[in-house]
Amino acid sequence: MSLAPLLDAAPAIPLHSFAAMAALALGIVQFAAPKGTLPHRTIGWIWVALMATVAASSLWIHQLRLLGPWSPIHLLSIMVLVMLPIAVIRAHRHDVRRHSRIMIGIFSGGLVIAGLFTLLPGRIMHAVIFGQ
Repeated sequence: MSLAPLLDAAPAIPLHSFAAMAALALGIVQFAAPKGTLPHRTIGWIWVALMATVAASSLWIHQLRLLGPWSPIHLLSIMVLVMLPIAVIRAHRHDVRRHSRIMIGIFSGGLVIAGLFTLLPGRIMHAVIFGQ
């Protein structure tokens, strides 16, 4: 395992990757911790900021080009940027069920599933984890 491929990449890629790894860790903490508490809300705001960073930074990453410089992952990024504020609004309105559904969807789709695709051969995170 070596961080060299990640650190040698364009600046948006390490920013995107480190924010995603932090969001993944905090997301796991959020699932395990009691809900509705001050720590949950505080960590939640940090997680939202991290996810906004992950989604926004991905718009400057163009390794996979299917439609000009864009790929389906960019649609996912736009969806995350739209759904994050909706989830926060749902929490402020005490609509816990919808807030929870949206956040779980962002976590599972935007971090876990998208993250697994970064481990495919030829991708930077594959080189980081498994070597060249």
